[in-house]
Amino acid sequence: MNIELINTGSELMLGRVLNTHQQWICRRLADHGYVVTRQVSVADAGRDIQQAVREALSGADLVITTGGLGPTSDDLTRDGIAELLGKKLREDAKALANVENFFAIRKRPMPEKTRVQALVPEGALVLHNQHGTAPGLAIEIRPNPFRSDGRASWLILLPGPPRELQPMLSEQVIPLLRQKLPLESAFVSRTLKTTGLGESVVEERIAAPLKHLTDAGLELGYCARTGDVEVRIATRGAAAEKTVAEAEQIVRRLIGAHIFGEDDDTLEAVVVRLMTGRKQTLALAESCTGGCIANRITDVPGASAVLLAGWVTYSNQAKQDFLGVAAETLEEHGAVSEAVARELAEGARRRTGSDFALAVTGIAGPTGGTPDKPVGTVFIALATGRHTCVLNPMNRYDRGTFKYVTSQQALELLRRTLLNC
Repeated sequence: MNIELINTGSELMLGRVLNTHQQWICRRLADHGYVVTRQVSVADAGRDIQQAVREALSGADLVITTGGLGPTSDDLTRDGIAELLGKKLREDAKALANVENFFAIRKRPMPEKTRVQALVPEGALVLHNQHGTAPGLAIEIRPNPFRSDGRASWLILLPGPPRELQPMLSEQVIPLLRQKLPLESAFVSRTLKTTGLGESVVEERIAAPLKHLTDAGLELGYCARTGDVEVRIATRGAAAEKTVAEAEQIVRRLIGAHIFGEDDDTLEAVVVRLMTGRKQTLALAESCTGGCIANRITDVPGASAVLLAGWVTYSNQAKQDFLGVAAETLEEHGAVSEAVARELAEGARRRTGSDFALAVTGIAGPTGGTPDKPVGTVFIALATGRHTCVLNPMNRYDRGTFKYVTSQQALELLRRTLLNC
């Protein structure tokens, strides 16, 4: 199946916005067996959008566009596509009701120009937008005048904002594809998420033991991100489920200690889930990460059952005043030290009565390092009811990456401790 993705937006061409749609949509589709064969981005210009769609429809079974469905002057996708296909735009009553309701529940007057979002090319299926005003559209082009063989194609138009696009794709588009463009054979895919190992090390450990399966058609892929590596195993056919299960068993046997989750799991969500199930609590004392760990934890629904409190004790005085770090410890060892990390974690646990407390202190850079403690030095402490352990990794990254990697290491230390309790 030939699938093409067209992302519209002049901001993409100017480099003002990162094209996250390309990654998210391609990954979500691939997880369901629909692999994108080509992706292009074009500016908010009617002719450019029409040309990109015309080219895509000349060979694709499915074309997906993003953006250009709103009410402003640069939202040209809907009108351009209708003109290209020779279809009239008609007002859809349900789409209009959704626009009106959007403003009514917010007790705001509805600008008259937003009504244009209810215009739908004749014959199109309307995809309800639960998080915004512009509906998505699905159009079957049968016969397809842009293909030499005249075969039918599907054209799907999605709104640009991620909070609107993502649930629409997951809840409406993918079920539609399964119905209208079913896969020729069964497809099974699983992604195992690891941390603590580099991409090349992961491949070195698992590639050879999986060779008999990859030779038989198993797809094995790696995706390295800051602080973690994803291993994707997938295949098609009648034995797909069995093959993927066998591959997963091998991977878990070889690097299982580093696997923290599957598919869309995040490390913070796994930690919150583990602690919630055990009715255990957490406190945080952050210096160099500036609240990054707390932010990640509180991004997880239900985190209030786990996280009791957190401190961002950036100054030495704050470390003493709020968490009881001894002035003598700071003077003798310095703020970035194993001793201070221990006292931070133990102080946070003592002040809250939590089961666990994480503390981090380090030098994020780009300045502030010394010969003994260069930029990238960090100490991560975990205090429990029995003992306090401290890690001392060297995280030589830019400032933002340093903070994220350090938070990842702290959460992984907690996860492993929870599993070994």
